[in-house]
Amino acid sequence: MIFLQCNGNFSHYKTFSHPTGGSFIRPKKANFGVNFLTAVKKRYGLSDDWNETLVIGKKTVELVGFESVQEEQSQLDMLFDISVRECTVSHAGQKGEIHSSCPNISTLNVSKNLLSSWDYVADIVSQLEKLKTLDLSENKISLPSNPSSLATSFEKLTVLSLNRTGVTWNEVLHCAVMWPALEELHLASNNITSLERPVNCLQSLTLLDIANNHIIDGNQLHAIADLPRLKQLILSCNRISILNFTVQHGGCTNSFASLNSLSVDGNNISQWSFINELNKLRNLQSFNCQNNPFMDSDKNPETIRQLIIAKIARLKVLNKTEILPQERKGAELDYRKMFGNEWLKSGGNQNADLNKPSLEFLLEHPRYSELIEKYGAPDDAEFRQQQPFALKNQLLTLTILCPNKPDQKPIKKKLPDSMTVQKVKGLLYRLLKVPGSELRLSYESSKMEGKEIELENDLKTLQFYSMENGDSVLVRW
Repeated sequence: MIFLQCNGNFSHYKTFSHPTGGSFIRPKKANFGVNFLTAVKKRYGLSDDWNETLVIGKKTVELVGFESVQEEQSQLDMLFDISVRECTVSHAGQKGEIHSSCPNISTLNVSKNLLSSWDYVADIVSQLEKLKTLDLSENKISLPSNPSSLATSFEKLTVLSLNRTGVTWNEVLHCAVMWPALEELHLASNNITSLERPVNCLQSLTLLDIANNHIIDGNQLHAIADLPRLKQLILSCNRISILNFTVQHGGCTNSFASLNSLSVDGNNISQWSFINELNKLRNLQSFNCQNNPFMDSDKNPETIRQLIIAKIARLKVLNKTEILPQERKGAELDYRKMFGNEWLKSGGNQNADLNKPSLEFLLEHPRYSELIEKYGAPDDAEFRQQQPFALKNQLLTLTILCPNKPDQKPIKKKLPDSMTVQKVKGLLYRLLKVPGSELRLSYESSKMEGKEIELENDLKTLQFYSMENGDSVLVRW
């Protein structure tokens, strides 16, 4: 049931949840809205009641300099981006006057007004031949009986916002034929609880924002998984906890073929299996997942970040922070080491012919086999439990070699395994008289001849790189 309700000096249409809910006002106090151009002129300084003075208390203040601002803003035909938010716009006005006054508008904000019909919206938009972006948020617009008849009015529209309009997904699909060229659709803070497959509509979408709705089952997303051009999906502040793509182990899904950015901040994700599923997306490069239960586990934030990076192979940006190549390598090496004992107990083996980890392990760690192919199987030293209490167990006897300087004799040093690569470079500067910034370090394991591993992250420790007694540090500059 819809009534006209007065709220101070501003009236608006309000939909009440209860069939007998509502409130009544005197007709003289009702505000039935103004036409579009009246609102524009008032907002941009062309209204007849323009006053160059301002009364503050009992004092009258002259608005010095406002005349030039008014003159500049009054050139409506020069305006490209117009906002008449909360200006009681309810209809277009006389036919053709918008086109003759504001022909160059490309971005229009008419949010929180009194537009109650798509016909009224079409009357405005049809006169704006250059309009690309339209914000209708916080209007209560009834469904059109024949949406296809209005399509020519919106044929050039590429960005549409319907936030806080109370619209459902089915209603969006009913209207979508009106927006044949739409690329971005914003539907935040509505009543969307479920999704259905768009048929012959929304096929040009590159961005879909359905944040702050009521979607619980992540598998509802399969309904929009075939949108061919969808690159960015914003699902923040829903209630999603699960997501599944049915593909063979290690394979990629054909769903969301173009998706490269996904935001699921503020959902109910508590299981790492959700993150595992995202590795099945072919093009996912940016992922936001703050304020989910799995992010608040007993692991520290840096470890959680490393786990996400290791689990999603193609990710380049996590929670708006770029993943540099050295961070990815460190995360994957850490992951390989962290779950090495589990891999071994499940049937994993350093001998490729005997390596048969259980299906349960592979489902929980679907990238582990890939990481072994990339970096090799963990060696025995990585399976040993760390013994941090005795200093002798923390000191490593290392041989320092300079492959490009054959005249430089090998140097043996005992270094704590907690020493960072940066501090090692400082030590070598004193030993070799070479600036640390010019040094490039790597090491060879005493148990794996010919295999050289770069020490590329200055902030990581020797322990991080699994160095052991008898290993050689290779120094180049």
